[in-house]
Amino acid sequence: MKIQIYTMQSLEEALATIAAGVDHIGITPGEYGLPGEVDFDTARAIVTMVGDDAVSVALTVDSDLNNIEEMVKAVQPDVLHLCGLEGSLPPEKVAQLRSRIPDLPIMQAISVSGPHAINTALAFQDVAEYLLLDTQDADIAGIGASGETHDWNISREIVQQVRIPVILAGGLSPENVANAIKLVRPWGVDSLTHTNHPLPNGSFRKDIESIKSFSTAALTAASEL
Repeated sequence: MKIQIYTMQSLEEALATIAAGVDHIGITPGEYGLPGEVDFDTARAIVTMVGDDAVSVALTVDSDLNNIEEMVKAVQPDVLHLCGLEGSLPPEKVAQLRSRIPDLPIMQAISVSGPHAINTALAFQDVAEYLLLDTQDADIAGIGASGETHDWNISREIVQQVRIPVILAGGLSPENVANAIKLVRPWGVDSLTHTNHPLPNGSFRKDIESIKSFSTAALTAASEL
């Protein structure tokens, strides 16, 4: 079971998150108004520091291939996470992007808002190395960061039908991740909102103790499958 945690805002936070048992370190480079965004230089510094200790995953909600390629060149992550709004970057455009960055694995976010998500996932499996099943929030310019769960039965169907690794996201917490794993049986699980410590100014830092609890619960559940 792979553990992916978003979003790192400093070198210290990334190091502490890795020490808490996390496999994939999520970073949000850009200026889109997303939770936990960092500039390209900070993102690149985190990727460099992480090195081989974890997989660095950089998220973008952009649909402009030039902008995405610019971010990839500046940050140099191990994996590119595409989570623009549903329909903004269809499979044929992801295929074009792949031809421009052929050596970089792509993680495609799927909005699980109904049964149609199964066909959407199947359509992307030929142009991505990973799928991330998430919950879209109407107030956020991308798929994810809602802090809300979705219908895990649909996610389970996706896991059963696609042939590439699937990471389950969307409202996962130390309290519910075990049940999610037992039902969906994903390759990995992801958390942002429910492993945050809110700050008075409306921002957040990662709650390392919550991350440890999340990782322990996930690994224990996976070992019992």
